[in-house]
Amino acid sequence: MLSEGIKRGTVELLILTLLKDEDMYGYQLSQELIKRSNGLYSLQESSMYPTLYRLLEKGLISDRQEKVGKRRVRVYYHLENAGREHLENIKKEYFSICRGVLYVLGVSEIKEMGGDTND
Repeated sequence: MLSEGIKRGTVELLILTLLKDEDMYGYQLSQELIKRSNGLYSLQESSMYPTLYRLLEKGLISDRQEKVGKRRVRVYYHLENAGREHLENIKKEYFSICRGVLYVLGVSEIKEMGGDTND
């Protein structure tokens, strides 16, 4: 599992990436993170909401409520155009940082790191 510090730095990137494909609600986002990371990245919904609220305040995402059943309401989050632009910028920054870290670690290919052998 990832350390909490590294996780915190990637939550925004991953949430925006997931919302790029479709509108999702909190539980759906957390489950999709687990699924797409092959179980290597998990995030509690409660840890995700501060990031979602921050993204809402910045106008990078919007939300809408949908009634589910008689009494339940589900909040779906939608990636806005400003969020798409922001996502592209932080992806470039993230990839650059990762390349730098890998160089420092002496890793020239991802395969050298071990771990996932599904390739």
